[in-house]
Amino acid sequence: MIRFLPLILLVVGAVVYARLLAWRTAREFDEKSVELVDPELRPILARLAQVLDVPRIKVHLYQVPMINGLASADGRIFITRGFYDRFRAGQVTAEEMGSVVAHELGHVALGHARRRMIDFTGQNAVKVGLAMVLGRLLPGIGVWVAQALMGLLAAGLSRRDEYEADAYATAVLLKAGIGTGPQKSLFRKLGAMAGGGAAQAPAWLLTHPKTEERIAAIEANERRWSVTGSPDAPV
Repeated sequence: MIRFLPLILLVVGAVVYARLLAWRTAREFDEKSVELVDPELRPILARLAQVLDVPRIKVHLYQVPMINGLASADGRIFITRGFYDRFRAGQVTAEEMGSVVAHELGHVALGHARRRMIDFTGQNAVKVGLAMVLGRLLPGIGVWVAQALMGLLAAGLSRRDEYEADAYATAVLLKAGIGTGPQKSLFRKLGAMAGGGAAQAPAWLLTHPKTEERIAAIEANERRWSVTGSPDAPV
């Protein structure tokens, strides 16, 4: 039992850290967000709600300047102030904003937020343990190697989740009669808004797939579903 004590302590520490991070994130969401009520978005959200057979879809406005959509572990959907400002300025359409909401709903429905928390806990424990081992084998760079390896793993898992949420959103948008045009056009706009910097990085280092790869996956789903007539996503 004693020889397993360091491993047990690593796991306990990782769990405590993950829960603390989740609590801090939830508190920040509570403090910096309000319900997003916009008459132009209401009809789009109503169509998504009808497809999902729910009374309504509640979206929160997260008061930060970045451009992003988020899903919390408790199932809430957030649009950042920076993103919403682009919509109000006419740079993003209501249908494109709806595609963001559908994507985040996919993260919730597929359990990604909770799964990421579990993955994060395990990765932290493994990273610390790996750093201890590699630190002895590779003095001076062992910790850096451990961090790099776990970063690659986390990025790969994140890209998998993004593809799954994209597929979910595609299914919802098709069933709502909105189609995938807004989903694809928004990806291209986001690439331009980001200045194209992320597109220059190797795909295996990115937490999100490259724009053209995401669009290709969406179109592949469309072709497959046009033949089978049944989206794979659980909508």
